[in-house]
Amino acid sequence: MATRSASPLPDPNLAPPTPEAASTTELLRRLTDQLVTLFRQELRLATAELSQALTKLLTGVISAAAGGAMLYAGFLVLLAAAVLGLAVVWPAWLAALAVGAAVTLVGLVLLYRGKKSVDPSSLKPQRTIDSLQQDKDVLTRRNR
Repeated sequence: MATRSASPLPDPNLAPPTPEAASTTELLRRLTDQLVTLFRQELRLATAELSQALTKLLTGVISAAAGGAMLYAGFLVLLAAAVLGLAVVWPAWLAALAVGAAVTLVGLVLLYRGKKSVDPSSLKPQRTIDSLQQDKDVLTRRNR
């Protein structure tokens, strides 16, 4: 009967790790690290883009509020013009009517610009979407 020794002989079917295997492991580790870094950068980009979109939204809301206030002031001036028109035949109400029309026009322009800035499509993080699409394209090209 044969007895086994305390230190087994190496199995001839198992080859020692080759430099190629070590470099493959290293490459996979680096790929994982780079994917994590890429994900973090994409997250930072999305955060910055959403912050910029929210700032634009806030600016639009403030502009719309200012436009609404100007429109209201214009309406009040138009009402004053109507009152003055009844009280005095020509010059006073005509001047008030012209001022009221100008203020109303400015208010409408501000209101339109604010409404345009609050458009939901302007809140979409387009650069992040484009960047993620490019990342996907690069990864799918390398896997083929």
